[in-house]
Amino acid sequence: MAVMCPPAQYPGLHVAHLKEALARVGFWALVLALMAWTAFIFFWMVSLSLKTDVENTAYPPVFIPGHLNLSNYVEVFQKNPFLQYMLNSMIVGVGSTGLALVLGAPAAYGIARWRRYGMAMAVLVARLMPGISFLIPWFILFRILGLSDSYLTLILTHMVVGLPAVVWILIGFFEDIHPELLEAALVDGCGPYGTFLRIALPLTLPGLAVSAILAFIFSWNNFVFSVILAGPHTRPLPVAVFNMMSFEHVVWGPLAAAGLTVTLPVLVLTLLVQRYIAVGLGAGGIKG
Repeated sequence: MAVMCPPAQYPGLHVAHLKEALARVGFWALVLALMAWTAFIFFWMVSLSLKTDVENTAYPPVFIPGHLNLSNYVEVFQKNPFLQYMLNSMIVGVGSTGLALVLGAPAAYGIARWRRYGMAMAVLVARLMPGISFLIPWFILFRILGLSDSYLTLILTHMVVGLPAVVWILIGFFEDIHPELLEAALVDGCGPYGTFLRIALPLTLPGLAVSAILAFIFSWNNFVFSVILAGPHTRPLPVAVFNMMSFEHVVWGPLAAAGLTVTLPVLVLTLLVQRYIAVGLGAGGIKG
């Protein structure tokens, strides 16, 4: 007696699962295609820093070093005060980030609280303007004031780069605070400043963290302002790497090792806090 197989139940589920699997595969294929170039460049920097000068100038190129060569890193730290450069970058980064938060948080609160969207657009335009347009006036101004080769000069200029981003991010977080909470604080006796300090700021701690991280990264990677305004005693890491280059000969091994020395702290920081950056930016984008 022949056994009849029952027809497949719910065929639409199989189609839905297939579409979901294809969408997931397509998504990760796109991510890999976009990240392949960045991953290859980073791998090439690591390879250059671990090879000798002969291997770095060989043709065809040698991507895998014959043996691990750490002499390039030793040369970087022996011939250059990189620890001092790193300390300079930390001082300027922390100072400019703190100043950007002190100025940006009240500005963002005022824009969000009283709906000054024209000022918000002005902040966005300021963020989009190229920073090099301010460079020559700043250079002349700081020379007249006698502030050349000072931490204050770099902190102020880096703060100007990070401040618009801090304000723009925090506007979304302050807009998420329900107006009734602020009105209740005013009824209970808090003034405008007390409402801002005791109610608004504690509710926007994720936004403050995201803003601080991004402002610090902007400062750490800033090169244009530092190469003109920094002096021998305040030189940060990006300028120190640039000064290792010469017109006669480029030693790729130490140069790549210096570049990785600058890149790795920010890369590690980004990997550690990427979850908080995503959560914070997402929280700032939720309205209602």
